[in-house]
Amino acid sequence: MAPGGWAGAGVPNSVGDMSPPPPTHLAAALPRRRYLLGRWPWRALVYLLTTVPIAGVLAAGLALAGAPLLAVVNRVRRGEAVPVALVAVLTVAVVFVLATAPLVGLAVAAVERRRLRLVDDRPLPPPDRRGWAARFSTGAAWREVGYAFLLGAVVPLAYWLVALLVLVDLLVVAGPWLADGSDPIVLLWATVETPTEAVPFAVLAALLLPVLWYGLGGLAAGQAALARRLLGRPADATALREVSRSRARLVNAYEAERRRIERDLHDAVQPRLTNLTLHLGLARLDVPAESAAARPLAVAHDQARSLMSLLRQVVHGIRPQGLTDLGLAGAVRELAEEASLPVTVRADLPHPLPHVVETTAYLVVAECLANVARHAGATRADVRLTCSGGGLVVEIADDGHGGADPARGSGLTGLADRAAAIDGRLLLASPPGGPTLVRVELPCRP
Repeated sequence: MAPGGWAGAGVPNSVGDMSPPPPTHLAAALPRRRYLLGRWPWRALVYLLTTVPIAGVLAAGLALAGAPLLAVVNRVRRGEAVPVALVAVLTVAVVFVLATAPLVGLAVAAVERRRLRLVDDRPLPPPDRRGWAARFSTGAAWREVGYAFLLGAVVPLAYWLVALLVLVDLLVVAGPWLADGSDPIVLLWATVETPTEAVPFAVLAALLLPVLWYGLGGLAAGQAALARRLLGRPADATALREVSRSRARLVNAYEAERRRIERDLHDAVQPRLTNLTLHLGLARLDVPAESAAARPLAVAHDQARSLMSLLRQVVHGIRPQGLTDLGLAGAVRELAEEASLPVTVRADLPHPLPHVVETTAYLVVAECLANVARHAGATRADVRLTCSGGGLVVEIADDGHGGADPARGSGLTGLADRAAAIDGRLLLASPPGGPTLVRVELPCRP
């Protein structure tokens, strides 16, 4: 299919000469050239420093709770018998940790939601406010527990490593003042005795200070991203589920309304218009040709017949009668017979399909075949309908010159949106020179 076959009305884009908006979180501020001169490094430093007491308390709690387990492991490694009292203490400790973990996670999450504003101005979803007992069955509570565990077990190790790097760098910077000539000192891989010998190392360490400053920002940004993912994920997932459900409700409501309109047009409007056309025809026969009313009556009769034809097209566009009478496979074969080029249809549909799936698949096939005939320069096309893995797969292939590109128009985008409305998707392969293959995957459950 040629690009023009899918092109819609173009909308010119204008790019203003505006400066980029200020970053709203630390990760977005890090790539900025003036990061070191702004307030974000200091906000990151405050975030890291306020993490230390929280991580310290959690680490102490983990060490206290893990002491009985460590004692049992040591005795098992030495081949000694484990006293019953020690097993009882370990059991009580495990039960206590599991019982209090959701409460600890809740408290830590409440603090973290406030501290996160130091490095991230974006709001977090509200916390889960269910009771203590109900929190044991929610993934949100255990993600909070997981974040508290990371603060108590992983963060102290990472912070000690970073603190050691910063301390070593500062000591090397202070090397010229520490080397007074009386005793040799070790700087990195060398031993120096005089301030002059320590100067090159101090210069190198001073040049590394901005790198460490960036590194502290990266550490804070990584911790903040982890906190946002673990503490914000439950509400985000809930919102996504609600969006999916609302979209499904809208699709079902649209389908029901479409069927109602189709039924009203077919059962109420169309018969009355047919009756009107018939009466106008009979009146036209009874009126003499030389009568003054003959010409207006003839015009009215012709307009009624044109309106009948237009109404049939409207009803056919809402839901083709062939789709109702013959099903999807039969209706697609009718499309193939009406096409201006040879079209081969292969259908393997072992069970009935939902109405919305049939309508979507039919309209996609009709649109694709129309574009093949108009723009692809093809000599033939193939349509395949199969149910596979709980889904309906619709494939439309042609031997035209290819080059279809969704970015050049709204046609492919509209087909993709139509499929996505019922949780389907559209895939396209259309290299220059062809062939073109459009594959649409739709949910297909009997």
